[in-house]
Amino acid sequence: MSLPVVVPAPGVPGPRTTSPARVGALDSARVSRAVVHAASVRVDVAILVVTADGDGARIRWANTGVERLLGYAAADLVGTTVEALFPRPPLGGTGALLRRERSVTLELLARDRTGSLVELAVVTTPSTEGGVWTVSAQHARSDAERALADSAAAHERRFTTLTQRSPMPTLLSEQGLRLAHVNDAFCRLTGRQAEELLGTGWLASVHPDDVDAVVGLAAEVLEGGSGDIRARLLCGPDDERSTLIRFSHLHTPDLGSGFVATVEDVTERLAFEAQLAHQATHDPLTGLPNRARLSTYVAERFLPGTRDGLGCLFLDIDDFKVVNDSLGHAAGDQLLVQVARRLRAAVRPTDLVVRFGGDEFVVVCEDVDEDDVVALGRRISVELARPVQLGGVGVNVRVSVGVTVQTPAHLTADELVRDCDIAMYQAKADGKGRVSVLDQASREEARDKLRLVADLRAAIDGGQLTLAYQPVVAAATLVPVGLEALARWTHPTRGAVGPDVFVPLAEESGLVDALGSYVLEEACRQIAAWDAELGVAAPRTVNVNVSALQLDEHLPSLVATTLSRHGVGAERICLEVTESALMRNADQARAVLDQLRELGVTIAVDDFGTGYSSLAQLRRLPVDRLKIDRSFVAELSEGHPEITGAIVALAAGLGLDSVAEGVEDVAQVRALVELGATHLQGFGIARPMTGAAATAWFAERAR
Repeated sequence: MSLPVVVPAPGVPGPRTTSPARVGALDSARVSRAVVHAASVRVDVAILVVTADGDGARIRWANTGVERLLGYAAADLVGTTVEALFPRPPLGGTGALLRRERSVTLELLARDRTGSLVELAVVTTPSTEGGVWTVSAQHARSDAERALADSAAAHERRFTTLTQRSPMPTLLSEQGLRLAHVNDAFCRLTGRQAEELLGTGWLASVHPDDVDAVVGLAAEVLEGGSGDIRARLLCGPDDERSTLIRFSHLHTPDLGSGFVATVEDVTERLAFEAQLAHQATHDPLTGLPNRARLSTYVAERFLPGTRDGLGCLFLDIDDFKVVNDSLGHAAGDQLLVQVARRLRAAVRPTDLVVRFGGDEFVVVCEDVDEDDVVALGRRISVELARPVQLGGVGVNVRVSVGVTVQTPAHLTADELVRDCDIAMYQAKADGKGRVSVLDQASREEARDKLRLVADLRAAIDGGQLTLAYQPVVAAATLVPVGLEALARWTHPTRGAVGPDVFVPLAEESGLVDALGSYVLEEACRQIAAWDAELGVAAPRTVNVNVSALQLDEHLPSLVATTLSRHGVGAERICLEVTESALMRNADQARAVLDQLRELGVTIAVDDFGTGYSSLAQLRRLPVDRLKIDRSFVAELSEGHPEITGAIVALAAGLGLDSVAEGVEDVAQVRALVELGATHLQGFGIARPMTGAAATAWFAERAR
């Protein structure tokens, strides 16, 4: 049925019919519930039900009070826009009148049925249904009432500015736990209207598990002081926010003790902190916990001097470098991810799986004995042995597994993991692809090596190593031409430790650069001292040994800096590099040696004949001398000059000098001279000596 047609005065809203389709889009059930509520309000006040959507804010229902107030029949206003009824909206427009968070009280001019403007006191109240408001209107107050209201409104505006419009969610209690005010930011945070939150309604937004703690702190604050608490707020059916609520005591005259509380939403911050914490303790490639997490985890469960069933497995992928070199690093990464996935599947849910670094993994178990851990190690080996497809290539994975279980001998958590690492290397030494339980002898040997490494580091840092110098002479005349610098270490309790022990130890422990720098520094210092004391009689060259691990792009700058610091010419230094070191990466070696030759340094190949070098590579390397290994020189005494003779001939053919090491007697000297060797070195010529002894030795021969 259509509404009766009424002809309005100019500019006055006319009657409209309500489109059923439009009402359906606006959810007629919500409007109906608002109408039921509005109909229960006193009839001497004009009541409207308003909805807002993409079509604007429109009146959907009106009571009979609008006829007494403005002269309209209720049906005349249905479908009319709010802007037509209130032609001069407040600052902020219709949005300031129809607030979603709270009720609004304003004085507005409304257009009555005759077209005149009538001043009304208007209150808009949002419905809990959302998108629906109840608007009540009555005649404005007298001048006296308006003056008082203006004063109160000024105070209210200041309060609103400080609280309601603040971006920080704020609560205000004037007495006890019952809220008197709540600002818009808190309404938005909780998704509730202010009317729902006032009184004790705000506690419904606190997570049930946190309510007691929040109420307890608020009660304490009511007694005076302040405090803060971490609490969760329920902001919707599936939205839970983590917040920090800060309470401060508030005393209101004539009312008593209350509080002011600000609420900081820390959900995103906590999530970010959790992400950072996860990144700090987890490997980004495999997602497994990392070494830092392992250290914390074991330390938390480790009780020194007990046997509490804490087991540890240390795994290393055998020949992992082959995968990287042949299939590329991307395939290597893919293999690590597959290994991590299989490891997690092979262990118990309560076991910790860690990527220790590179291709090494650690598994930590609780409540196990040695048999349990060995069985787990074997099960893991079988699980990982299944082929892994990498870029269409099936790769069989083998791992070396070291096993240890905590004993009273383990004094720290680090010792437990370290022993497991030792057991893994024991498994590799036994042939790879094995599960090895640490034995006491290996444990003591490894710990002794660790102590020796620490002592070696201290000896290098403290300048406790010395150099011995063994002369090198021309074969034809036995005239000295230089010396080889040999590092010597006298341990304070072990006595003399040979270079065959401490040099490999330095290479394994990362001390080789420090050791090489120390020897080069001391050799250059000694050359400068000889020059000052002996003048032209000083040795012309000093040979310094270079480890394969030193043969990188940093070596030329180290040599140049050290020579410059002591004022020594580059031609005074001969660097000895083993044949095997040169062949390990011939292209890199050639690039480094080229830079050293540009400095003016001489290059010798040490232990030649033992490294299976490529003669084609040797021809392209910028070297000056071949040093014949002492094992071949020793064969001269047995009547076997063939290898030594071949090396001497090779050196001559390449235009290189040949230096025979380990010369012991006159017969060897004669044989080497006959073969054409250019230089000799060994006990038969002179034993290694101190720098001071070398000074006297060269001075005597100069005379």
